[in-house]
Amino acid sequence: MSIVRSIEVIAQSPNGFDDACREAIKEASKTLRGINSFWIKNAECIVENDQITMFRVNGKISFLVEESR
Repeated sequence: MSIVRSIEVIAQSPNGFDDACREAIKEASKTLRGINSFWIKNAECIVENDQITMFRVNGKISFLVEESR
């Protein structure tokens, strides 16, 4: 039987939402194995001086829980 667990993360990038999502996975993969999805719960833009300066995503990363041996 497989068990999937999820954690909530926030990531940001000045280069767009796509890059923010990739950063979330990149950072999470440093400590998690078996990542199989990233569900975007919320997205926002940070605006300074009438210009978008940062793209931020809040979401859930799902990963497979390893079986004990």
